[in-house]
Amino acid sequence: MADTPDTGFDPKDPRIQEGVDLFNAQEFFACHDVFEDLWSELTGPERPFFQGLIHAAVCLFHFEGRNLTGARKMYHSFQLYVAEFLPSFCGIDVERLLLDMEQCFAELLQHDSGYPRGVELDPDRIPRIQRSTEN
Repeated sequence: MADTPDTGFDPKDPRIQEGVDLFNAQEFFACHDVFEDLWSELTGPERPFFQGLIHAAVCLFHFEGRNLTGARKMYHSFQLYVAEFLPSFCGIDVERLLLDMEQCFAELLQHDSGYPRGVELDPDRIPRIQRSTEN
């Protein structure tokens, strides 16, 4: 998403880096809170992007807590919200995040319905938000 109208949004808002840091520290609930605080103030076209980051944190929180149905639902909505911001937005490598989340959720997504037994969040596959050099 290239140029956005002036809605008062600051792409250098410190809450963005705070949310990224919390996500990367696997503090998903706290990350959700920070991004939700920012999201609640937004009115422009960037709003869905932050909704997507909230859903990314929530789906990992659910996966970690073995709420697999919730994790799957939030994963799919995360994808929908952030896909329009490829390849990067606000200094976040969206393409990499989508790929890393897909790898993290691969085993869970093999089970389209029902409640899969034995599927757990693999700590080695938990994604990190990577910063980009674009926008």
